Amino acid sequence: MILIVDDTPENLISLKRVLERHNFEVDTASSGEEALKKVLKNEYVLIILDVQMPGMDGFEVAEAISGYSKAKETAIIFLSAVNKELKFITRGYSSGGLDYITKPVDMDILLLKVKTFYRIYEQSRKLIEIQKALLDEIEYRKQAERKKDEFISIASHELKTPLTSVKGYMQLLGRSVEKGDIPTVKKHLEKAQIQLEKLHELIADLLDISKIESGKLKFNKKTFIIDELLDSVIDIIRQSNPEFNIIIKGQKGIEVYADEMRVEQVIINFLTNAIKYSPGTDEIHINVDLIDNKIYVGVRDFGIGIAADQQKSVFDKFYRVEETSIHFQGLGIGLFITAEIIKRHGGEIGVKSTLGEGSEFYFILPLNSDTDAD
Repeated sequence: MILIVDDTPENLISLKRVLERHNFEVDTASSGEEALKKVLKNEYVLIILDVQMPGMDGFEVAEAISGYSKAKETAIIFLSAVNKELKFITRGYSSGGLDYITKPVDMDILLLKVKTFYRIYEQSRKLIEIQKALLDEIEYRKQAERKKDEFISIASHELKTPLTSVKGYMQLLGRSVEKGDIPTVKKHLEKAQIQLEKLHELIADLLDISKIESGKLKFNKKTFIIDELLDSVIDIIRQSNPEFNIIIKGQKGIEVYADEMRVEQVIINFLTNAIKYSPGTDEIHINVDLIDNKIYVGVRDFGIGIAADQQKSVFDKFYRVEETSIHFQGLGIGLFITAEIIKRHGGEIGVKSTLGEGSEFYFILPLNSDTDAD
């Protein structure tokens, strides 16, 4: 917007009409004091400022405006019918003026100057936006690199832990076999099997990340009943966590057309996280609902919960909630993988959580979606 400041009404009206005829948005002020009040309230790209005015003259107005942080990018063109000497022109530029035009004003020249300024202003604004975008992108590369380095460190540790455990159990097995202690052999075998399963899950997650990055995560879709899948998943989870009571709530018998194995992977991830982040509790709810020909599946725990400012990041690659990363193991890629699986089914994924009261991780899938982003 352009602000014209002149104490002569005829000048305001004529200049305003000319500029508006050329599609400029124009505001006016009839004194320096009024101009300052308007500059405080509004943002102006350009101020066309008369020098000779009663009260505050144009130079004083410009000097006052230069002290406003809101108007530091606002350009000023001085207009003067009386002060045409070099010393006044010099003062105009030193007061922050972009240009100094003497009256009578040649409207064609003034219009050319205004149009040129606007073009420069737009180009400058675009350059600033590009610069900001580049700086943001550089900072995002830096953050991604830090996350990647952190992930490599965590992955190395997480992979080394079960391998070290398996190695230890194998050594114990050897000694127990030599002694003929079959009960101890069985016990060590069971513990080694648990560690191998952990290792298998870690490697599977790493392979899924690789497939997602290369666009090779494929889906084999078919129609299945969600209840049957949930029953199967609960049986799997109860084998390693018999103390948890997992309750299914909501509608029964809903058929879904999707990759059953991948949906199972998502639900298992939700349930294992619910158990991991709910120390001291023993109940989890699975909520199933049918909404607008879409299925809603939510896994509700009563654990530590997630702070509101961190909820938007939990599905990011390599993200781990800071308060919990010290206490709970994990690569920080499980939820990222589940999010990719659901998104590539044409669905939605999210979390509802209150810190200290628990979380509900959920997904929403179309019942008959043929969407596949691969």
